[in-house]
Amino acid sequence: MIVLGAGPAGLVLGILLHAAGIDCVLLERASRTHVQTRARAGFLAPDTGRILDRHGLADGLHRHGRRHGTCEFRTEDGRFRLDYGALGQSGQHHVYPQQNLVTDLLTHYLDRGGRIRFQTEALAVRDADGTRPYVTTREPDGRPTRWTARYVAGCDGRHGAARRSLPPGAVRRHHHDHGVTWLGLLAEAPPSLDAVGYAIHDRGFAGHMARTADVTRYYLQWQRGIPADAWSEQRIWDELDMRMRAADHGPLHRGTLLERGIFDLTCDVIEPLRHGSLFLAGDAASLLAPAAAKGANLAILEAEILAGALTDALTRGDTAGLDEYSDQCLAHIWRAQEFTGWMTRLLHTASDGNQGGGSFFHAALRRSRLASLRTSRIHQEWFAENYVGV
Repeated sequence: MIVLGAGPAGLVLGILLHAAGIDCVLLERASRTHVQTRARAGFLAPDTGRILDRHGLADGLHRHGRRHGTCEFRTEDGRFRLDYGALGQSGQHHVYPQQNLVTDLLTHYLDRGGRIRFQTEALAVRDADGTRPYVTTREPDGRPTRWTARYVAGCDGRHGAARRSLPPGAVRRHHHDHGVTWLGLLAEAPPSLDAVGYAIHDRGFAGHMARTADVTRYYLQWQRGIPADAWSEQRIWDELDMRMRAADHGPLHRGTLLERGIFDLTCDVIEPLRHGSLFLAGDAASLLAPAAAKGANLAILEAEILAGALTDALTRGDTAGLDEYSDQCLAHIWRAQEFTGWMTRLLHTASDGNQGGGSFFHAALRRSRLASLRTSRIHQEWFAENYVGV
């Protein structure tokens, strides 16, 4: 078994296959240091915690993660909080930076005897429509190599070799651009509120997400095409203050900006998630806008489903799970896409090519949605169930 990519999907899949006695190797194009330090999402859903618990992978999460069950909306009509952890199915997130989770998973995989090749770039997956697919790679010293297995799992992202190797017409790609761009910021500053903060402002969205006691993630709705370094730190903090209405609700804790990144809020889905002996999981299977923090949670769920199906196929010759894998995962993916789209429309001004702005009609609809979320218990229950669900 060949697994491409050492993110959450690839590592969970590798751990579960290794535990089932299935010989597998992970091929990762980046270095170990890069894999363990690249910052990504930090919200893990209750189902994700249960998956990690079920397989003995949640030790770091329970030691260092923090439970979180409240979000705060700041609007022109004031602010309100939703204790979503007490609504719906009473599910809470764990706040746990993804680089910490990846480090935990990598340690588990290697300690259990798993094989991984870092700085080994997968170039293409060949003969996936047969029974002996192989992966061509470039080794760290530049030498070409070929790896052969019964199945290949593509967990190497939307630009990885797995997606690139799909022949024309083999799958359908569904792509949507929400027309919104974020400037993502990682600040060396303690959280400024004890909740996820969603600020809706005429100048555009601003978001506050705690990561650790000393580091906070912020987002600003951003004009597409403007580079991340176009504004000074002072200007960024002043804009965050304005959009989050710090004058009304309390100052933000300021600090050095450790990281800046541009995120276009786009989504796409590959359908089906299988071509012959090649299976897709994680960002290779689908990409979601980050407005609802679903990506890593879907990746881990898909890895568990795929691991069970591959184990049945390779140990008992039962391929029913592999035949059902795509449909089973796509049901979760489309549910996540629907809620992510709803959140994106709720939080942002209409895209009209300018920062902020947007039509009166769009703004009035957004204001109505927020009023319903503020006052309707049924709406709040629906939000809570979908906010934590995958």
